[in-house]
Amino acid sequence: MAKVLIVDDALFMRVAISKMFTEWGYEVIGEAANGKEAIAQYETLQPDLVTMDVTMPVMSGIDAVKEIIKKYPNARIIMVTALGQQRLIREALESGAKDFITKPFEPAFLRMVADKLMQDM
Repeated sequence: MAKVLIVDDALFMRVAISKMFTEWGYEVIGEAANGKEAIAQYETLQPDLVTMDVTMPVMSGIDAVKEIIKKYPNARIIMVTALGQQRLIREALESGAKDFITKPFEPAFLRMVADKLMQDM
């Protein structure tokens, strides 16, 4: 069972995404509300997959991706972004994120992206 870390500053998004992954048979092993927490959680929990919001207080998702990828180059991170953040998405992908989804998203699309990344293990 793949282990997932959910990173988003909005509690309702963490709850919603967590519920989706649980229903799909993934194990949600942690949540973080900003990039700094995400790095700490990643190091402690070593998840198989991360969903990472782009815009968060304290530390952005992009800065967190850069830090995580520096230490864990094979980390599988899906960026979750608002519409109109193409420049940030490009930066995230160049920094090592594996894929992205745009809010609001269809749960089926997130599942497809997550399942695809997990098959590439």
